[in-house]
Amino acid sequence: MFDLRYHVTSLAAVFIALLIGILVGVALASHGLGNSERKSLEDDVRRAQNRADSLQATVASLQEASHSDSTFVDSTYNALMTDRLKGKRVAVLYVGSADHALASDISATIKDAGGRAALRSYALQVPIDAAAIDKRLSSRPALADLAGSDQLRRLGRRLGREFVTGNETPLWNALHTLIVQEATPRFGASQRPADAVVVVRTADPQTGDTAPFVKGLYEGIADAGVPAAGVAETNSDFSARPVFQQAQLSTVDDLDLDAGKLALAIVLSQPASRADYGVAGNDLLPPVTPVLTPSG
Repeated sequence: MFDLRYHVTSLAAVFIALLIGILVGVALASHGLGNSERKSLEDDVRRAQNRADSLQATVASLQEASHSDSTFVDSTYNALMTDRLKGKRVAVLYVGSADHALASDISATIKDAGGRAALRSYALQVPIDAAAIDKRLSSRPALADLAGSDQLRRLGRRLGREFVTGNETPLWNALHTLIVQEATPRFGASQRPADAVVVVRTADPQTGDTAPFVKGLYEGIADAGVPAAGVAETNSDFSARPVFQQAQLSTVDDLDLDAGKLALAIVLSQPASRADYGVAGNDLLPPVTPVLTPSG
């Protein structure tokens, strides 16, 4: 489990090694160099070798630190996950089709942390049919103020908040046949408010009318006052991360690993605050706080 610092340092070491090879090759091929030129070239090789040695030492240190992180997670996973999401209602939103591998990772996270099945899981149809949405909203007097292409971001925000708060969801009720391609359980069967939200973007980055709509959706979820995180697996380029960050959603980029599941469970169990965790995040894990259980 290596972070971005390891990969960058490794690449730097490789480039330095290539530079040394080039300098040595030049030295061997340049029999006609004078003493001052040869001495300068030897100094360049020596400095490059010292830099390469330093970078290799850094790589070794990062490898050792990464191994320690992995060992810590592996040895403490069950203890740290126990009851962390007990009693929490977690909702899941896919922008695009549901991803079965990620769905399995999310379910495992909730289960391992003592939670039940996801409260509700919606997969949104993108790109949206803005004209059909506009027509539907215009026909509903209570929702007509959200019609029009200039209202799409505001519409997304309202839908994001409704997704979290549940109960009365007039916008989802009006638009679900246009924007929801899959719902588990069936749409409308679970209207309780969510305590936490997981967001997954499986579709390509959106343009046109869909872009402000999706941006508003993320913002509405982030503004709803519950912990929320955008997630991905380690083999993903996670191109959605900057968009999630701009919307003030936390991110976890290694959900297929135990460390990612633990990071997500911690994020979802604590008061809402934005941060990035995982292989390419600022930290592998959030600060680990104990799970308080009632005594007696």
